[in-house]
Amino acid sequence: MNDSLLSVSNLTVGFKSKGGTRTVTQGVSLTICKGETLALVGESGSGKSVTANSILKLLPKSTVEYQTGEIHFDGSDMLTCSERQLRGIRGGRIGMIFQEPMVSLNPLHKVGKQLVETLEIHRGMRATKAKARALEWLGKVGIRNPEQKIEAYPHELSGGERQRVMIAMALINEPELLIADEPTTALDVSVQAQILDLLKSLQQELGMAMLFITHDLSIVRQIADRVAVMKSGELVEVGECKQVFNSPTHSYTKMLIESDPRGEPVALAENAKTLMRVNNLKVWFPIKTGIFKRTTDHVKAVTDMQFELKSGQTIGVVGESGSGKSTTGLAILKLVNSEGEIYYDQKDIQTLDRKGMLPYRSRMQVVFQDPFSALNPRMSVAQVIGEGVRVHQEIGEADLDEQIKGVMLEVGLDPETRHRYPNEFSGGQRQRIAIARALILKPEFILLDEPTSSLDRTVQAQVLDLLKSLQEKYGLTYLFISHDLNVVKSLCHYTIVMKAGEIVEQGDTQTLFATPKHDYTRTLVSLSAM
Repeated sequence: MNDSLLSVSNLTVGFKSKGGTRTVTQGVSLTICKGETLALVGESGSGKSVTANSILKLLPKSTVEYQTGEIHFDGSDMLTCSERQLRGIRGGRIGMIFQEPMVSLNPLHKVGKQLVETLEIHRGMRATKAKARALEWLGKVGIRNPEQKIEAYPHELSGGERQRVMIAMALINEPELLIADEPTTALDVSVQAQILDLLKSLQQELGMAMLFITHDLSIVRQIADRVAVMKSGELVEVGECKQVFNSPTHSYTKMLIESDPRGEPVALAENAKTLMRVNNLKVWFPIKTGIFKRTTDHVKAVTDMQFELKSGQTIGVVGESGSGKSTTGLAILKLVNSEGEIYYDQKDIQTLDRKGMLPYRSRMQVVFQDPFSALNPRMSVAQVIGEGVRVHQEIGEADLDEQIKGVMLEVGLDPETRHRYPNEFSGGQRQRIAIARALILKPEFILLDEPTSSLDRTVQAQVLDLLKSLQEKYGLTYLFISHDLNVVKSLCHYTIVMKAGEIVEQGDTQTLFATPKHDYTRTLVSLSAM
């Protein structure tokens, strides 16, 4: 094509190890034209990020091997460019947004310094002029109070704000090509919609091309001109967006399209007893200022939360980041200080001290959002799963090993892999390990804090099916925290909608989705249907 900006031809990439070279991508060929958006989709491990990182030669030199292929950007062969030439292209002519902004942003430097630095390197701007431009771009990407936020460190910003800073950093030099690697994966639907609208408007303004990497096909429908589908390191289908969605030719593409969450929640017994009752729950964090650290105000994380959870029931808690969902869950488990009543099996556990809570710890378990950070990388899978049993029970090692093997089978893991470490497993497998760790203690209640948000749609569907089957088999009770309303609809009997720490609407899930009463709920429902 005459207007082709990027051309990847027959790219085969391998990683070297003691056992030899493992091929990760095989004969990948694709083009991106000026001004167009190509979506690169597929499950984790399919080779999407390896392909993207190869374009800028960001893969570790010591282990990567470019076995075959060429990557041409506006006439330059990226694989044969010198480091000096690459530095001129990276961040200048090609911008990149990474999946996890907290990892990509330097935690030791303020946001402003990081934005100014990229302008000084690529544009040779003086600090004063660069700061003015950084402020302009923070406003352009929708950061409120940019004069204040430019002096903030990354940890002082919300997830959505950090992602906006990453977008500003990638686009501040007005690149010709933007590579966006899963830029909306862990964001709420409302923030996700804002980020996608922002990228589309900036793309039009700058006339840039975009390589958008994702595993979420609902996003692809909104943003892409063409789609390239990857499986096991190979491109299995490439075509116009509408054509691929309306008449996919490859079985793998069909499977991805059909893997959206569906189905109904597990049937709830009519005579189910109340397992948990929460009344007037309040979590306010004090803001202390001055030399004497006097409390001058509060961060009102949760105010007046109340609900009743029956045995075998799943209640969904939905809302944007910062709405108080996770804080509610932590308060119920008594992992943060709170006021109000929390009755568990008719006992007010708010009055219990650390020792008094110990018998309840095994009955109340939690599965966190990111299984990689939730699992100790220095412990084998057997040690991770069996850790809680060692704390709560007196048991011999042989009996414990049998329990570990049994619960691994229960969650669909091979017991023979129990002596491996978490980094040797995929994202979906790690989440199964986290579920096994909770399940081995035979709990009645499990707090599920965004347990599927970082997973591929196909893996997400498998984990949801697993949660449902375990609930049906053992009568488990779930409090399910999520920003994905389609997942909530599939799993939850009852839904609570939170905003700014307060409940704005709650009710039977099907009714709430069909006829939402509050404007905020209506917005969330309409965005989830896109």
